[in-house]
Amino acid sequence: MPVPEGRLVAHSPGHRGIWHWYEDHARGTGELARCFADPWGGGELAHRLGRDHDTGKGACAWQDGLIEEATTGRKVRRPAHHAAGAFLFAQVARQHPVLTPFAGVIEGHHTGLSAWSELSVRLKSLMRDDPKEVDEAISRVAEIMPEILDRTCPTVPDWLDPRNKTSVEMLVRMTYSAVVDADRLDTAAHFRPGPLSRPGVSMPELWERYETRRQEALTERRSRKKPSWLDELREDVYQEALEAAVGEPGVYRLHLPTGAGKTFTGGGFALRHAALQGLRRVIVAVPFISITEQNAAVYRSLLDPEHGPQAVLEHHSAANFETSDRRAARSSSPSGDTRRDQKRARPNRWAKLAAENWDAPFIVTTTVRLIESLFGNSPSATRRLHRLANSVIVLDEVQALPDTLLTPILSGLRELVEHYGVTLVLSSATQPELAALNPWQTGLTQRDIVTDPAPLFQRLHRVRYNWRTGSEVTLRSIAAEAATHGQALMVVNGTKDASHVHKVWLGDRDENPGTLHLSTRMTGGHRRETIQATKQRLDAGLDTLLVSTSLIEAGVDLDFPRGYRARSLPESEQQAAGRINREGHRPTEDSIMTVFEPTDGLQPQVIYNRCGIAAASRRFGKGLADPDDLDTLRSYYQHRYRLQAGRSSTDPNGATGEAIEALREKLDYPETARKMRMIDNEHSVAVVVIRPQLNQNDRQAAQNAIEQLRSGVPTPETYRTLQDHTASIPQRELETAINAGHAVEIAGDLYEWTGPYHPQRGIEPAV
Repeated sequence: MPVPEGRLVAHSPGHRGIWHWYEDHARGTGELARCFADPWGGGELAHRLGRDHDTGKGACAWQDGLIEEATTGRKVRRPAHHAAGAFLFAQVARQHPVLTPFAGVIEGHHTGLSAWSELSVRLKSLMRDDPKEVDEAISRVAEIMPEILDRTCPTVPDWLDPRNKTSVEMLVRMTYSAVVDADRLDTAAHFRPGPLSRPGVSMPELWERYETRRQEALTERRSRKKPSWLDELREDVYQEALEAAVGEPGVYRLHLPTGAGKTFTGGGFALRHAALQGLRRVIVAVPFISITEQNAAVYRSLLDPEHGPQAVLEHHSAANFETSDRRAARSSSPSGDTRRDQKRARPNRWAKLAAENWDAPFIVTTTVRLIESLFGNSPSATRRLHRLANSVIVLDEVQALPDTLLTPILSGLRELVEHYGVTLVLSSATQPELAALNPWQTGLTQRDIVTDPAPLFQRLHRVRYNWRTGSEVTLRSIAAEAATHGQALMVVNGTKDASHVHKVWLGDRDENPGTLHLSTRMTGGHRRETIQATKQRLDAGLDTLLVSTSLIEAGVDLDFPRGYRARSLPESEQQAAGRINREGHRPTEDSIMTVFEPTDGLQPQVIYNRCGIAAASRRFGKGLADPDDLDTLRSYYQHRYRLQAGRSSTDPNGATGEAIEALREKLDYPETARKMRMIDNEHSVAVVVIRPQLNQNDRQAAQNAIEQLRSGVPTPETYRTLQDHTASIPQRELETAINAGHAVEIAGDLYEWTGPYHPQRGIEPAV
């Protein structure tokens, strides 16, 4: 299809045969970015950056290259197109220097946010040299869009203090997110026509649906079973939370013992608060994928309509479809064909358009994904960040936030609360004393949703702790003891320990329906099936032994009569105890939680915070306090943070991430992103597994999603389909599997596992 004289194009015709005209894309992106940024007062700034982000495409070389590529079907190398728009904005920003770093939004809209130290050098070079291709691009675009020559400086939010560098840093991030998401959505709409966002449902409607269905479920349950004292306690807690929901936006603490209905209570508070305060969405972030799977199922049953778009989005994919850094570093290709390897290393061209952007009213995600959104610098990680504005964020199991990152996390969350209309809910049975850390020490009020949780902990004290140490204590000896009980849970500190215990229980058998195993080496669907099978066996009174890693310690509704927990931190020990006598049907004296220190198991100081271990060893154990002693827990957290925290948020000697906060003040986005990785992707990776046990429909759906990623046009639903089929393994094991032919590339850094998969243990740990 020829391009008329005087027209500029932004994207090729695609399968519809219609060019994406430059001015349509530029103006469409600008208006959408304005809409996204208006809630925090940044609409005018985002509009300018979105409108001008592709100015460099006006250059003759870029236009000729795209036209040739569309005409011949051959890939044509085109010049980078980010410099002209960045140049335009940097010129305007001379009137208001605090705006200059925002030129990085345009400069990095495809490649990611750069460090200011590098961006400033490039901008100075542009301003000094005034390259010919930049002038050419600006001149040609100005012929069809003269508004780009407007030198009026866009306004910034009136709350911005230029002296507060972390505020500037976060505003750049939020603006970048708005522009990138607008760009991707407008581009995707060209190639796949349709609405730019899913049909909305108001928060009042969603809250009404939640409460109606909750009441229906309660009525149905009461028709089958007379309410117990625990049911009545949970309802009282829920009603108190609804009363607290009328409060102003800010920071709230939901401090409830395990078994008190935290999932329902947190969801009810968040939805009613959002409905009353006019907030846009609820985002629930949990530390373990297993919890997203269970919580999402609960919330779907209460919120999803019978027909039409789902209200609840579950997002925890750890794959990166935009980069191939890891593969680029590999030199172990059996083929030795460099050209073929380079072709394989290209990320899927459509994947960036389908990356998840949290366009849903209720999100269930992992804490890893939330922190990646807050502190990443890549377009795929950051494009969903602007969706946090005017939302309720529920940080479930907040005690699981890593100490080494607490200072920047708390600082970033404070920014969201103070400037972006966020209400933050800190939910946990073991509330950490976060006000002891510098970012929250002054000026940030925390309100309790349940005003006096201590009596609840006393009433819900349902286990007796037993402590076991000594040279004779091993994984095998404790496994043997657990096996003498008809039903027992054993929680260990790593996947190798879990695999070892499961094999001890099985003996010479290949598998046993009453001997179960849980770890992230199993796919999401496999874990869910195992949890369901465990629950059914327990309810039926059948013999059931379950060994698990720490993923079972939160959000998993199981009720064992007896439990064993390898020594860890007190919060983990208390969470594990929450799976014992959960419904309070057994006498406390008979419900024993044994905390043991195996001489042959993974030691807690290897995987847990060393200062936490040191603070815990003085307070919890035989002859000391139990992990559910609230006063001792409070003292433990304060001591733990005192051992690590620096004197200020930028103290390089602090061990709670103070040095990362200093990077933020320098606007060093790449290094901040690298340091803020909660799961180091060089050591833990997601792989897709199509299990032999899958039924034909599920198998076909997974295969179709894989093929869409490899060669088709994926959508966010493509990735959501694969979430049920992903497991996690160490990076070194993936490298070995690739060389052995047990892992095959799908797209980006996501691989399909084709090696052995145990029907109960999943991908076995390497010996």
